Amino acid sequence: MSLIITIIGIAMFVFGLISFYSIELGQTTPELRLLKNIGTFVGISGMGVGLAGILLYLINKNEPTLKEHSEA
Repeated sequence: MSLIITIIGIAMFVFGLISFYSIELGQTTPELRLLKNIGTFVGISGMGVGLAGILLYLINKNEPTLKEHSEA
């Protein structure tokens, strides 16, 4: 599940980058400015979702148990 969340976060981040950099800064059309602002929001949200997926993976990772040395 954490891998799926990480992939979704990366896809959101890439979509945000594409929509932010494909629209020029001085656009006066309200639709294009709105699309650029939505792309910024989605990209920043994607960074958070990607980080959450990585943290979920690290938290749920099975670590080998330590074997205690017992002297008899």
